[in-house]
Amino acid sequence: MSTKLALLKSGDNVIADIKELISEEKICGYLFNRPHVVEYRVPVVLSEDKDYKQPSSRDLEVALIPWILFTEEEKVPVRTDWIVTIVEPTPAVKEMYEEKVNGQNSQTDS
Repeated sequence: MSTKLALLKSGDNVIADIKELISEEKICGYLFNRPHVVEYRVPVVLSEDKDYKQPSSRDLEVALIPWILFTEEEKVPVRTDWIVTIVEPTPAVKEMYEEKVNGQNSQTDS
């Protein structure tokens, strides 16, 4: 695989370089390389201007946080029964992740 976004049973959205672990021609798990949780929130803005529109879900603030904070391991195996789905991340989130793990950008908010 490649850089993908996995939704886990725990509700975490994890972005990583994801590879299939295959045994006897069957997928038995996935290997997440440099996994990060994608956290987001809609910014709240207070304004007395009655024509001001509050930010929508399209104006999300996104942060990438290492998935398991207290380990130095970069490759984490994940059982298939913990994966709800694996999808292609949006281009902006994928670019943010790749910049972060490649050390090109220390900024994590977008």
